[in-house]
Amino acid sequence: MIPRRRPLLRADFALAFNTLIWGSTFVVVKQALADVSPFLFLALRFSLAAGALVVLFRRSWSHPRGLQSSLRGGVFTGIWLFGGYAFQTVGLRLTTPSKSAFLTGLSTVMVPLLAALVYRIRPSVVELGGVGLATAGMGLMTLESARWTMARGDLLTICCAAAFAAHILSLGHYASRVSFEVLSLAQIGTAAVLALGSCWWLETPRVSWRPSVWVAIAVTGLLATALAFTIQAWAQQYTTPTRTALIFTLEPVFAWVTSFLLTGETLSPRAAAGAGAILAGIVLVELKPFRRELHPSQ
Repeated sequence: MIPRRRPLLRADFALAFNTLIWGSTFVVVKQALADVSPFLFLALRFSLAAGALVVLFRRSWSHPRGLQSSLRGGVFTGIWLFGGYAFQTVGLRLTTPSKSAFLTGLSTVMVPLLAALVYRIRPSVVELGGVGLATAGMGLMTLESARWTMARGDLLTICCAAAFAAHILSLGHYASRVSFEVLSLAQIGTAAVLALGSCWWLETPRVSWRPSVWVAIAVTGLLATALAFTIQAWAQQYTTPTRTALIFTLEPVFAWVTSFLLTGETLSPRAAAGAGAILAGIVLVELKPFRRELHPSQ
């Protein structure tokens, strides 16, 4: 499938909207995790999202496009999706939030590398330049110190980045071939089952049902999961995994914007330079001539 300019731009804007949602929910989730254990929170979040998609896409099951392939793709991508969140959650306990944010963002670099390895598709020089700029920008925004030591939490977070990169790449493979509605429901359902099954032995489940917890579960379940991952499954029919990963580097920028609006947090000159580098990397890729290039799944 050869993406045309108009669908490609719509897909890019849709993915940027996703990063706005994810970046905006960071503060909400951080506050809620003081009252609920992380894996139980994931289980509740994905379960609510799966239930919402069952209702929303109930008619998609009657005349599905490639039901078996959709389910197979959903299970496969759902495993990577849960793996990314699981590694990130465990790793965050053993490393700093700033290092976790940066290492998770390394999925941007891993996506074109995996695409070249799996599909033998080499990213363009402009795409590599944009990825490099955006990655450097994430480092400036998230790393608070020049000191760097590799701890166990850092290694787990690198595994998280690899899992998210595999999720983006595998979703791009299936999105152009099957029903994105069934694909979305299957991947979220798989992540919900894995989260429900693991929260009982990876932690001691705890929850205090405060309003902040209810709000966080509702917002992340309905918006940051059900809506966002459905948008991603639709958008990756028209754009490449490398462009998807690059657009996702906007998340720390939107996270800061939300924090500024809610708490008045300001950016240091270094962080501001990082935000500028992220935007420059995306603009570099977006303003290149729209060439006829095959989707990596083809």
